[in-house]
Amino acid sequence: QVQLVESGGGLVQAGGSLRLSCAASGSLFGISTMGWYRQAPGKQRELVAHIISGGSTNYADSVKGRFTISRDNAKNTVYLQMNSLKPEDTAVYYCSSFIHGRMYWGQGTQVTVSP
Repeated sequence: QVQLVESGGGLVQAGGSLRLSCAASGSLFGISTMGWYRQAPGKQRELVAHIISGGSTNYADSVKGRFTISRDNAKNTVYLQMNSLKPEDTAVYYCSSFIHGRMYWGQGTQVTVSP
């Protein structure tokens, strides 16, 4: 069982920055694929970015060049640095962990970007 706890969400003006953190429990963090997803009201949950155990990353086109995902295996933590935020980035952001064929989710953290 993996437990994920997100933090760092909040309200920010357009053009601002936020850094999300996700702390994971368990001893398998280092070999898991970690990701950030988001879900805006009335929309489906979508992948924002993910990072595999070796450090390779993948981003949604909508956030490329603005968001950066990173991980600290010593701290069992994954981060999402979000710069140049836009109102359309407003959503609940969820941390995910994929390991041994199973996906685990955090409870989500709200990010609101005002015009």
